[in-house]
Amino acid sequence: MDLTKFFLYTSLAVITYLMLLAWQEDYPPLVGGGSQQSTSLQIPETPTAPVSDVPTEVPTTASSTVLNEPAQPTVSTSPSAATSRLIEIETDTLELNIDLNGGDIIQLALPQYLKQLNVTDDPFMVLESSQDRSYVAQSGLIGTNGIDSAGRAVYRTAATNYRLADNENTLVVDLIAQDTGPGVRVIKRYTFARDSYLIDVSFIVENQSTDNWQANAFGQIKRDGFDDPSSSGSFMRTYLGFVTTSDDDAYIKIEFDDIDEAAQTAEMSGGWIGFSQHYFLSAWIPDADTPNRFTTRKNDINEYFGEFTSAAFAVGPGTIGEHTIQFYAGPKDQYALAEMSPNLDLTIDYGLLYFLAAPIYFLLTSIDSVMGNYGVSIILLTILMRALFFKLSDTQYKSMAGLRRLAPKMQQLKERYGDDRAGHQKAMMDLYKKEKINPLGGCLPLLLQMPVFIALYWVLLESVELRHAPFVGWLTDLSVRDPFFVLPLLMGATMFLQTKMSPAPPDPMQARVMQIMPIMMTVFFLWFPAGLVLYWWTNALLGILQQWYTFRKIEAAYEAGKRVGL
Repeated sequence: MDLTKFFLYTSLAVITYLMLLAWQEDYPPLVGGGSQQSTSLQIPETPTAPVSDVPTEVPTTASSTVLNEPAQPTVSTSPSAATSRLIEIETDTLELNIDLNGGDIIQLALPQYLKQLNVTDDPFMVLESSQDRSYVAQSGLIGTNGIDSAGRAVYRTAATNYRLADNENTLVVDLIAQDTGPGVRVIKRYTFARDSYLIDVSFIVENQSTDNWQANAFGQIKRDGFDDPSSSGSFMRTYLGFVTTSDDDAYIKIEFDDIDEAAQTAEMSGGWIGFSQHYFLSAWIPDADTPNRFTTRKNDINEYFGEFTSAAFAVGPGTIGEHTIQFYAGPKDQYALAEMSPNLDLTIDYGLLYFLAAPIYFLLTSIDSVMGNYGVSIILLTILMRALFFKLSDTQYKSMAGLRRLAPKMQQLKERYGDDRAGHQKAMMDLYKKEKINPLGGCLPLLLQMPVFIALYWVLLESVELRHAPFVGWLTDLSVRDPFFVLPLLMGATMFLQTKMSPAPPDPMQARVMQIMPIMMTVFFLWFPAGLVLYWWTNALLGILQQWYTFRKIEAAYEAGKRVGL
């Protein structure tokens, strides 16, 4: 290449880099996701359009469960009605607001997960209710004596603010329902535990009347179709929508478009239903031993519902009954979710390669428990993966070395046969046979390795641990793109070097594609999360080192054989 071309290409590269930095400055990513819109809490106005806000059907195959415990007081004091419609609750893991009209969670934030990196006192919001967004968790009692059947129940509490004390491991918040009928008292009890994102929601019914009391518990997630606020800020998007399970399918994804077409219903014992976004999950988990009806639907004002309705439970006269369901709102912690309900950990969506991704995730978290830096852990895990497949890669590179050595002879054959494709093909196969080289020897080892490295890719994409995880220097968050594009450019340079080291394809068009590929991949990787680029770069760099070592060893053996006349 002459100096003029070199100068032009260098100038173009520098100008492109400066333009990328300028774009980054003018349109900064939302670091770690999150909206910059106001998150001030607003009580939604009553909609003017007809809206069905509670389930309208109950399980058809479920029989009632009769609870006949002796009636006894469940609270030591009789709380006065709270003056505010909202109550605020704070634990070490959750900050939430409950609307006393329905007793629903209408706002929930995670103080241990910031909305934006380095912006303190601004926790990530999972649930919220504002003019622009609706994402709430509703629950109640419907059916024969359900207090939410005719309209949402209204509750009162002893206080408007609750906080988990430093010396306590649990926090209990009782909501006392009003207008429950003569002789009946209904308490909706929220129980929070330290270091937990799982909330127990219990309906306690004290029936001092002379009649049998019966209702069905329900829980639902109501959300409109706004985008994922936990998006990594890149063009890459993970699944956003409702998720559930069934006896026939362990993990079911139900997108907004699916609900637009038709409501979907299923029944099973136990189960769960939730809403999944990139790093966070909300889910209702009913009683594992109770038949439940699961439904996804949309109301008249384009709000989407994922809900369950449990079989009826009955409380006899002069007795007390309690029915408990659970609600989860927090990060996608693979091991914590697996303990809560069967298949709930599948919401960390590794796809068909889950059986490979799960042990890789275990290795990654185990390494990080020692290293304390996920960037270093990614590098060490990639090295471990390369070591595991060293022999396969060695076979691949030996085949490539043989093809590289035959490149001059292959070019001669191409010139000799010209347009005679059949003759050229036969001559090539004879040459491979004579030199004892398998032209597919470089492909099969690569195909065997690909599932593992694709699974590793999905682990890095789905792991909430990488959100706001620093590496070195300017890389303060491995879940978003490199702000200065250093890693993608290094990745591109590494791919270019790999292309130069590999034997050129005999077909000119294929050779041109191979030359352009590093440029295309560099542009592609510019918008990848830094953790993924770090993995690909480390893997490519290790591949170059092994390829150089194998090529040098093969060439040395070939030269030694020539000297002794072999």
